[in-house]
This record gives sequence, structure tokens and C-alpha cells, in this order.
Amino acid sequence: MPADRFKVDVEGRALELSNLDKVLYPKAGFTKGEVIDYYTRIAPVLLPHLEDRALTRIRFPNGVDGGSFFEKNAPAATPGWVRTENLPAPGSSKGRETIDYVVADDLPTLVWLANLAALELHTPQWKVGEHPDMMVVDLDPGAPAALRQCCQVALLMRDRLAEDGIDSYPKTSGKKGMQLCCPIAGTQDADDVSAYAKRIAQELEKAQPKQVVSKMAKNLRPGKVFIDWSQNNAAKTTVAPYSLRAQDVPSVSTPLTWDEVEAGAAGKRPSTKPYTATEVLKRVEKQGDLLAPLLDGGPELPLR
Repeated sequence: MPADRFKVDVEGRALELSNLDKVLYPKAGFTKGEVIDYYTRIAPVLLPHLEDRALTRIRFPNGVDGGSFFEKNAPAATPGWVRTENLPAPGSSKGRETIDYVVADDLPTLVWLANLAALELHTPQWKVGEHPDMMVVDLDPGAPAALRQCCQVALLMRDRLAEDGIDSYPKTSGKKGMQLCCPIAGTQDADDVSAYAKRIAQELEKAQPKQVVSKMAKNLRPGKVFIDWSQNNAAKTTVAPYSLRAQDVPSVSTPLTWDEVEAGAAGKRPSTKPYTATEVLKRVEKQGDLLAPLLDGGPELPLR
């Protein structure tokens, strides 16, 4: 076996890891071995958020500066023990009617994906064969607006959703924006969830037109926070909590407390900076999974 390949046993599954010293984040010197180590250590809180969800991966075989590709279909060399689900492919650019999606329910699958340099993990708001059990409100700042302004709009959105009995849990996107994740009943289809999110976004835009925009047009967004309600479309995915992102540093889509969001809205650090893999592991050790309530379900959305 080549010197850069290693056979390992992960919970009874045989894997062959390769090129562990390959630097995937050049500006930070963060290697593939460190990516695998991060995903292994974060697995206890990450896997429950991936369970039963069709997984879209963004792979960076030559690192974050070397190009990437989206991967929905299970690759040809997928081990037989990796769970796959053949599902309809709405909006497939390759004209497929169905796709064999990978479902990452266990640590061996997660390590296998990390070894493929699948740095980013994205999931839909629904589990296989079910209606959405989560609504996502994506907050995307248009320069010069930044994460501070996202935090300000997140507080407005939190309070508005609470009026309808909807709890929301914040996380950074790992890039410039953030998301609010809302557990819902899983009894309404994606069109109904999108319609509700759109209505609330339009309400906030009307109430705070200098801060908020609900339309996707780029020319409307400078200096405002775009509330992307369309993330709840059945064909859309959102970066999973605890997923790495392809940035200069190994940043992570990081769950936050509302105290941190309030601090971020006031411009206080560290809530307005990206958290790295090392920092997130320390946060989880101290705080546990701040998004654990998402796993317990929630109410139906009021449709009117």
C-alpha cells in the first residue's frame, strides 16, 4: 500500500484514508487529516442533524483555493455499507428523474466523506419521505451590511415568529450571513412552509424598509439584509450546523445563543466573527448542542 494511504477501522467499518498531510486550507495550513479529525470529534452533535436527510456535498479535492464541485449522487466507488436513498431530483440540471443520495447516519460515513474532501455538508429541511420538520430563515447581508446587521434582523425575526408560537434558533452560516432554524410539526408541505416564511419576510420588509429586503434582486440589497424565505423550497438545501465552510480559515456554521446574537447586534465581538473548527469543538465541549431542540419537533405554522 502507498505510504500516504492508511487502513483504519471506524466502528467496525474498514476505510482507507489518503493524503492526510494534504493542505486543504492553505492560508491556515489546515490539512485533510485535520478535517477528518474535526468531523470525527464533532460527530456526536452533527450526526443527529444529518440523520435521515438526503445529503448534498461540496467537495474540494485540491483545497479551498483549488476549485470545487457539488455532488448529490453517490459516487461510483461508494462502499456498500453507506446508506443511499433513490429520490426524485426536482430541478436537476442534468435531466435526471431520480438521484441516489448519500444519507450520513453514522460516523464511518462521515469519515468516508471527509476523506473525499467533502468539506461542506448541506441538507434539505425534510427527512426522507416526510414533510419539512424545520423552517429555515436565511439572512444574507448586502454590503456594507454585515453579520452585525444580520444579528439585528435576526432579533426582529425571532420576536415576530414568537408571536405565532414559533421558536427559532440562530447559527452563523460560516460565511457572511446567518440562519434561524425553527422546528415545526412536519405535517405541512414545503410550499406552505415557504409561503409562511415569505409572508413574515414581507411583513418585516414593510415594517423596516431601511434594514430588510424580501426580494432577491441584487440591486435592492446593498446595505440591507435579504431574508431568503425561498430556502424552504423542496429543492433547496441549507448548510448543516457544524459543517465546515470553504473560507480562508476552516470556519464552521456555528450555533449561537440569543445572548450572543444580541451582543452581535450591538457590534460586540466575538459574535460577529467566524468561528473556526477548533473554537467550535471547545464551544460544544462547554455548551453542548445549542440546536438540540430542533430534534424534538415543533408546532404547525399558522397559514392564512
